Amino acid sequence: MKQEDYVTEIKKLKKERNAIILAHYYQTSDIQEIADFVGDSLALSQKAADNEADVILFAGVKFMAETAKILSPQKKVLLPDIEAGCSLADSCDPKEFKKFIEKYPDHTVITYINTSVEIKALSNIICTSLNAKKIIESLPKGEKIIFAPDINLGNYVSLRTGREMVIWDGACHVHEDISLEEILNIKEKEPSAKIIAHPECNASIRMIADFIGSTTALLKYIETDKNMIYIVATEPGVIYQMKKTRPKKKFIAAPSLHFSHSECNFMKMITIKKIYDCLKKEKPEIIIDENLVNKAVKPIIRMLELSN
Repeated sequence: MKQEDYVTEIKKLKKERNAIILAHYYQTSDIQEIADFVGDSLALSQKAADNEADVILFAGVKFMAETAKILSPQKKVLLPDIEAGCSLADSCDPKEFKKFIEKYPDHTVITYINTSVEIKALSNIICTSLNAKKIIESLPKGEKIIFAPDINLGNYVSLRTGREMVIWDGACHVHEDISLEEILNIKEKEPSAKIIAHPECNASIRMIADFIGSTTALLKYIETDKNMIYIVATEPGVIYQMKKTRPKKKFIAAPSLHFSHSECNFMKMITIKKIYDCLKKEKPEIIIDENLVNKAVKPIIRMLELSN
């Protein structure tokens, strides 16, 4: 089938299945266009918890689909490619993390949403890059905190809040691989460009950034900021939405150390054809043990409460 035929069939299947497609900003532009809702991890979690669909198809990676299932266990949750994982989630092994937190029994465990369901079940509160600072500042100043798994986000939030935290040493391969040298080379050619960066970037990138924020915060920034050129230090999928909202502005994807730009190979595993096949067959389906769901849902609900 041609691309447009798949899109037509997906629309039909959505009606037949009473399905909703949720897509992350890091998906390709064609997938963002067919999605019923496009957002960052927090917004997608909120949408997963509050919709009228019987079936949720997640155009994203596995931890996102798991979060949707945890928040809507009565619904069928589909992931077009079950191998679409996350390097950051993989950097935090549940057995090792359990041993880690046992060393700090009097600490509140805050984990980033980019984690497996098993890690969420070991946590007290989940956070996203958008609400991490707010959540940490909601805790009493003397409270001891473990933050996992992203060491870059953890260090950034620690600096912003003035809170000392025990931070797990994990990272996202996309943001870790962004090249400081190549950004500076672009800056030489485009001196008026502003550098905007995700807090998952390492400290050297954050130090030269004009603005640091979550995917949603970056989108809001370029909408109101008066500059016309930006070097975008995060996964380049978000540039599609930036161009939609501000078509006259120029956006340059920050190059990685090994590639021309920092794409998430896991996010890009999802395709229009895979979405069609997934909706048609209603699989791969996310199945999570009920006891695990009951444990993992509590810290996510706590996050949603603190975010409202």
